[in-house]
Amino acid sequence: MRSRTVPTTFIYLFLALLALVFLYPVILMVLTAFKTTPEIFRNPFGLPEALSWQGFQNVWERAHFGLYLRNSVIITGASALLLLATAAPAAYALARYTFRLKTVLFVFFLAGIMIPIRLGILPLYLLMRDLGLLDSPFALILTYTASGMPMSVFLLSVFFRNLPRELEDAARIDGCTEGQTFYRIMLPLVRPGLATVVIVNVVPWWNDFFFPLLFLTTDRWKTIPLGMQVFFGQHLIDWSLVFSGMVLASLPLLVVYLIMSRQFIAGLTAGAVKG
Repeated sequence: MRSRTVPTTFIYLFLALLALVFLYPVILMVLTAFKTTPEIFRNPFGLPEALSWQGFQNVWERAHFGLYLRNSVIITGASALLLLATAAPAAYALARYTFRLKTVLFVFFLAGIMIPIRLGILPLYLLMRDLGLLDSPFALILTYTASGMPMSVFLLSVFFRNLPRELEDAARIDGCTEGQTFYRIMLPLVRPGLATVVIVNVVPWWNDFFFPLLFLTTDRWKTIPLGMQVFFGQHLIDWSLVFSGMVLASLPLLVVYLIMSRQFIAGLTAGAVKG
């Protein structure tokens, strides 16, 4: 018993230490958000002397944070919905049907994983300009959907491929059309894959600074990362506002992860245990 207990104890200690290493920056960010700027310079790593909500209030009222939050939610949410609406049927077709050029299409999606979308920023910018989509959310929504499509199709095709063929046969015997079989039978069974696709793509979209800077020119549709640059002056940075904005920007992603955490973990561990 002792030979088993000691290694287990060390494993738990190592995992606790690892968790502390990963959580420390988050804890430091939250604690710093409740400090004033002079206190941040005076005591950067200690506990706040008193919980100050002034930073959060200033961020929300003076920095138009509510507008940036709304824009980020609309753009990220619409991109996620459009991605699922297009990637799921494409992955299902590649995984469950046999047709001409199937292998070519699959290789095409795999190539999209290896080629960074930023290599095509010039033609992408010219395309959005010609379509009249500059300074609109549609430029970001279409760009994010296209960038997330290759990896999403690859992930979802693996989930669809692991489903038994008997499910489709039973659905056809019961009179279901191909569309009903997909939406009513097969799609609900890959919810862990859908949650994985959402979280894997939403996090970089939410934190993206490059494409909003490229496509957006006015405050009307600025997202949180682009809007937070107002906190960084040429000669002065209000670190209280910076950390307060970072905490507020992290909350929506935290809520999304908490809602989808069970499905996300199931998606990551799918196939780890067989039988």
